[in-house]
Amino acid sequence: MNFNIAVLPGDGIGPEISVQGVNVMNAVCNKFSHSVNYKYAICGADAIDKVGDPFPEETFEICNEADAVLFSAVGDPKFDNNPTAKVRPEQGLLAMRKKLGLFANIRPVETFKSLLYKSPLKEEIVKDADFICIRELTGGMYFGEKYQDNDKAYDTNMYTRPEIERILKVGFEYAMKRRKHLTVVDKANVLASSRLWRQIAQEMAPSYPEVTTDYMYVDNAAMRMIQEPAFFDVMVTENTFGDILTDEGSVISGSMGLLPSASTGEGTPVFEPIHGSWPQAKGLNIANPLAQILSVAMLFEYFNLKEEGAIIRKAVNASLDENVRTPDIQVEGGKKYGTKEVGEWIADYINKQ
Repeated sequence: MNFNIAVLPGDGIGPEISVQGVNVMNAVCNKFSHSVNYKYAICGADAIDKVGDPFPEETFEICNEADAVLFSAVGDPKFDNNPTAKVRPEQGLLAMRKKLGLFANIRPVETFKSLLYKSPLKEEIVKDADFICIRELTGGMYFGEKYQDNDKAYDTNMYTRPEIERILKVGFEYAMKRRKHLTVVDKANVLASSRLWRQIAQEMAPSYPEVTTDYMYVDNAAMRMIQEPAFFDVMVTENTFGDILTDEGSVISGSMGLLPSASTGEGTPVFEPIHGSWPQAKGLNIANPLAQILSVAMLFEYFNLKEEGAIIRKAVNASLDENVRTPDIQVEGGKKYGTKEVGEWIADYINKQ
């Protein structure tokens, strides 16, 4: 297969982990006789500094023409600490999702046997956790009508039937591929938008008779994820709830540096780690590249190249078993490995298979 990949390294540690993702993709493509062509583009704070726009038109065009986007991270403290800033790096991420029509964020939450001790939860609670959070990306409060003055502010949480139907369809289809259990998360006891979500989910459920569909208020879901994460198989929810729940879910594995994600929909899919730009670690060669590397596995799997994805997952697990780890997940007294060394070890492992 011939891949045309848009690479958006972004800010902070983004460029460092991006290099390792590309190296691993090259190793897999070489092994399976795929060809790959990369086009690099700017985004986030880097793009604001250069052209004044966190997702410039040229970047959009490169993404739009690609088969997939390998994205890393955006964010910079100089914007975080300035509440009056009109343009922010994160606006570039929202713009990318909106302009590419990426309405579904897919976040797997799984544990690694060799890292169960790193989870803040007890091992017996997290050992069987393996679920997917599907978050609606282009509707709700993040994109609704907004207003702010010195005395009043509001964000409008609006959803339409087509927006809800298409994301629920993604949820049901993922459930069919897995353990056939879908949990629809809402706040239907309080919010009108949630009542529409639940109504439409109940209308669609009979079309998927093999799927056990249940409904859970978001506060209960947040509690259940901590008490019994293994209960969930596929979870689907709206934008704001999904943003919060997916970050909560990310700590179950023991490190945000371990989990990848995909954003899919009408246009070019985007594959990215779930963590941020961690600007304090920029240039220190300490950032964990595993989430970026596993994003490459999700990229291959999106194109139904299961062997390619599997060999990356095998290599990542092998690196963990051999304690080839960055400082955030290294065992006490273990050898020090940096971002570059971990990525190179995994690429070399793939080359030797």
